[in-house]
Amino acid sequence: MNKKILLNLIFITIISISTLIAQNSGVNVSKVGTTAANFLEISVGATATGMGSAYVSRANDATSLYWNPASIADLSQNEVDVVHTEWLAQTSLDFAALVLPLGEFGTLGFSYTSLSMPDMKVRTVEQPEGTGEFFSAGDLAVGVSYARTLSDRFSVGFTAKYIQESIWHMSSSAFAIDAGTSFKTDLFGGMIIGASISNFGTSMKLSGIDTRTFSSVAPDQLGTNDQVPYSIDLNSWSLPLLFRIGVSTNAINTEDYRWTIAVDALHPNDNYESLNVGTEFSFKEFLFLRGGYQSLFLKDGEGGLSFGVGLNSKMLFSTDVVKFDYAYRDFGRLKSINVFSVGVKF
Repeated sequence: MNKKILLNLIFITIISISTLIAQNSGVNVSKVGTTAANFLEISVGATATGMGSAYVSRANDATSLYWNPASIADLSQNEVDVVHTEWLAQTSLDFAALVLPLGEFGTLGFSYTSLSMPDMKVRTVEQPEGTGEFFSAGDLAVGVSYARTLSDRFSVGFTAKYIQESIWHMSSSAFAIDAGTSFKTDLFGGMIIGASISNFGTSMKLSGIDTRTFSSVAPDQLGTNDQVPYSIDLNSWSLPLLFRIGVSTNAINTEDYRWTIAVDALHPNDNYESLNVGTEFSFKEFLFLRGGYQSLFLKDGEGGLSFGVGLNSKMLFSTDVVKFDYAYRDFGRLKSINVFSVGVKF
């Protein structure tokens, strides 16, 4: 049975990669800027970012709720992860996750994602320096996940989430589902195959009083009323649907040292296909050094090189573990980002 599942997964992997290459060779339009809630595409976690976001098969902590919900089925302890990302243009992405293993019932997970930015001045043509008012903008997503192992090698997981975007007096919302699988093999030192599809859900459409404006019914006639209210009808936009498939394996795995290599293939609905590659070197599962490159072969991509470091420490007189991780990613002309993560296993 395991061999049959493995052959099916390898076949699906080959077909998926072949499809990506074929589609990439024939598509001349990237569709960038044609979806809503693009904050859902920002990589989560210092471990993953340090590895070039090649994490769909490697995911082994609470940030798995973002990368591949199936991976939380392998966690044996309760875990909390908090992530802060200094994103582009003075924005900040914050992520928090809680994973609760429940034995034979499976594993539950809860996640919260927020993209925030400083308040901005309200400017008009008549008052380009500001009217004295300020407006805010931000995005958030809240998810509930469930995963379980179907065998000692194969696990599946799902996430249901609520998504909201807001700017000034307007907002939009949507519901979406993530799904993922993880399969452990005996090939190449225990290669893991992971796949996930993210943000399959409803479309988003902004609404609020900012769409309300006023006009005149007959501007060429005397005595006309120029304060007739009407609302602007806005378009709906799809969510950034993303399919990932990846493999990872340990090139070295001894009592003191571990060297992991990972590769992910990405197929989004709002950009060209690309690859993420990454590696992690571990000393006694205490010190971690990471490196990678994101968006390989992506047309018009910016930067992509990343580095990271992490520390794990057991608490005194306890089996609880505290971990600290940091990652740096180059974004070319958009400069760079810094990611900080703190996690506790208890």
